[in-house]
Amino acid sequence: MEHDLEISPTETAALMKDANVKLIDVRTPQEYAIARIEGCPLVDQDLAKEILETWPKDTSIITICHHGVRSLDAAVYLRQQGFTNARSMRGGIDVWSQVIDTSIPRY
Repeated sequence: MEHDLEISPTETAALMKDANVKLIDVRTPQEYAIARIEGCPLVDQDLAKEILETWPKDTSIITICHHGVRSLDAAVYLRQQGFTNARSMRGGIDVWSQVIDTSIPRY
């Protein structure tokens, strides 16, 4: 596995100031309803299709989930599809809610 597949929540927060970074949430709609990062859309079939068919392959994409396992799988998948700058946020929204934004509920 490539060692540049993961990014910390702190690094993610810093990159969010760059309009060229795209965050995508790969959790379930139920999880998304409990806790979410502002401006980070939940991936669904339509968004997945849009990403694969229209986004430039060098788009900086950071995937997130609850603890960083599903998002790592999603980042690997995106890399396999040719997205060279796809990464997963290490620790997921659980670590984000402890380190970056404590107003986001933990579950």
